[in-house]
Amino acid sequence: MANQGAKKRKEENHRHMKNLLYLIVVCNAIYVLIRLLIFHSTFTWKHWIGLVITSMAYGLSYQQLSLMAKPTYSDEGELLDGGFDMNTGGVCGYLHDVIYITCFVQVMSILSGKFWYTYLVIPAFGLYKLFDVSKGFLFQGSESAVEEDEKSRKKREKMEKRASRPKLVRTRYR
Repeated sequence: MANQGAKKRKEENHRHMKNLLYLIVVCNAIYVLIRLLIFHSTFTWKHWIGLVITSMAYGLSYQQLSLMAKPTYSDEGELLDGGFDMNTGGVCGYLHDVIYITCFVQVMSILSGKFWYTYLVIPAFGLYKLFDVSKGFLFQGSESAVEEDEKSRKKREKMEKRASRPKLVRTRYR
């Protein structure tokens, strides 16, 4: 019964990665079949570039996720760790988002080329997160960057005034 959690996570990760691979293959198949076979007269070099870009996005994201999901074994072949939990947020969640956005863009670009603009969500979110992280470093030392409103200023002054008053110690006299 040892390492039941690791075995369970290994199976969940294997199933999850298999489902992601099916999703990627189905989206690529839909795009290629419909775009090349049905709308072949409108298929241009831009569509080839789009296919290469989406394939690279799929490949890099899937490769990183598969490295995260890879289980760890001891020298004797015993399972030590079942891999990273694929249901957590952070980088794992962002990689899943890239795969899902790529699926959406690839399939919807069959209908209109304007759906390629949806891909701008990924770098925009990256810039937002980068600014959010760097904001702490840029404005860390300057106190003028943090302006307090009237209510919090009055509350702070009241607390400072209360703290500066001498404390009365009550004693009993008998």
